[in-house]
Amino acid sequence: MHKIDIPKEIINACIERRGKTHVYDKINHSKTALVIIDMQNSWVAPELSVLGIPEAKTIVPNINKIGNAIREAGGFVAWTQSTFDDPWTEAMYKGFCDEKVISQMMADSKVGSHGFKIWSGMDVRDNDIISAKTRPSALIQGSSDLDSQLRSKGIETLIITGTLTNACCESTTRDAVALGYNVIFVSDGTATRSDFEHNATLVNLMQLVADVRSTEEVISLINS
Repeated sequence: MHKIDIPKEIINACIERRGKTHVYDKINHSKTALVIIDMQNSWVAPELSVLGIPEAKTIVPNINKIGNAIREAGGFVAWTQSTFDDPWTEAMYKGFCDEKVISQMMADSKVGSHGFKIWSGMDVRDNDIISAKTRPSALIQGSSDLDSQLRSKGIETLIITGTLTNACCESTTRDAVALGYNVIFVSDGTATRSDFEHNATLVNLMQLVADVRSTEEVISLINS
């Protein structure tokens, strides 16, 4: 699991700005969804794919714990499954990755492939929301139907977990806020390729975008 290292001056600046550590004092359970970003075989298992994140397996228990808590409280759980099996992928990553890497990314996340499937250790239930996405953000126009599924259930608050912290999780968070959702970002329920990248996202989001909390803090909020 990532070592969380948020500078004290950032935390103090947040407290000074809003008068408290966290943004939300309570949530409406029936209008809250845990959103689990891309916890798929291709992302969770580095031994299986070029996409794999070594720290991804370490956050599985925390995500499952939050899922159990929000379901018991009357909330919802939503899953996204990322696919690069789309012409946009090559155009997006051209220049950032060589052709061999892009081809492997597309193969490892092709809809219906082993890499596309949700990791077996994740607690998926029959009533959960599941949405395939074709962009880093699950909420940008043309990426997925997640926004319409959430709104159909009256969801107002999202709890963000999954991979990658600084890519799909952060992109989805920023678009969620732009769309009017309240967002809680789980510091030990997200993972990426390094502690530095992980903490950079936490520092950026906690100041003006999302309420950054640990798993235990999220569960305490749900149970309050």
